[in-house]
Amino acid sequence: MKVTVWNEFRHEKQDEEVRAVYPDGIHEAIAGFLKEAGFEAGTATLDEPEHGLTEEVLKNTDVLVWWGHMAHGEVSDAIVERVHARVLEGMGLIVLHSGHFSKIFKKLMGTSCDLKWREAGENERLWVVQPNHPIAEGIGETIELEHEEMYGEHFDIPVPDELVFVSWFKGGEVFRSGCVFNRGQGKIFYFRPGHETFPTYYHADVQRVIKNAVNYVAPTKREQPIRGNVQPLESLD
Repeated sequence: MKVTVWNEFRHEKQDEEVRAVYPDGIHEAIAGFLKEAGFEAGTATLDEPEHGLTEEVLKNTDVLVWWGHMAHGEVSDAIVERVHARVLEGMGLIVLHSGHFSKIFKKLMGTSCDLKWREAGENERLWVVQPNHPIAEGIGETIELEHEEMYGEHFDIPVPDELVFVSWFKGGEVFRSGCVFNRGQGKIFYFRPGHETFPTYYHADVQRVIKNAVNYVAPTKREQPIRGNVQPLESLD
């Protein structure tokens, strides 16, 4: 299983508070626990040529993990089209936290993907609402995060094909925080936690969810569907 973890890698360079939490970048923290789990995990960042997502890299990526926040607009439309095409071909995509506003997620959803938000460091409780789902395997009834940024409804996304987690925040808001979507041959999982100033990606349950999700959205071995003009299977005489 080949996984590419993409990150803007801007906050960690510009903000000492973020750098203290993720000194090598959020992408390296995520790739690190994926490697420990046995995945072949590489990284790519915004300021690399072609944002690190060359045709060769994407061709050899089974699952792409995406984290972005402050530089969504700097992502090349050509690279977005390239990633979009690969998802439709069957590459899995995991979009984390503020990646909800990324160009690729909005293109795949076809909506604004807007929401309520608040930075108050309040606790978040993620409820498992589909306990038999493979992404929730090994997770108890809830995931408890001591400090997180709040996201609240209404979250302007299409109705998810599968809803795995719903979050509650101390301030009272709720949020659809673990959503699966099918697009073409590909599967997409949006997972809400992961604000850059909190050590969320070191949390064992958060790591477990992401590892489960990699397995779940990975491409199937099925051949691409046949499309276009075809000859009849049966005689038309």
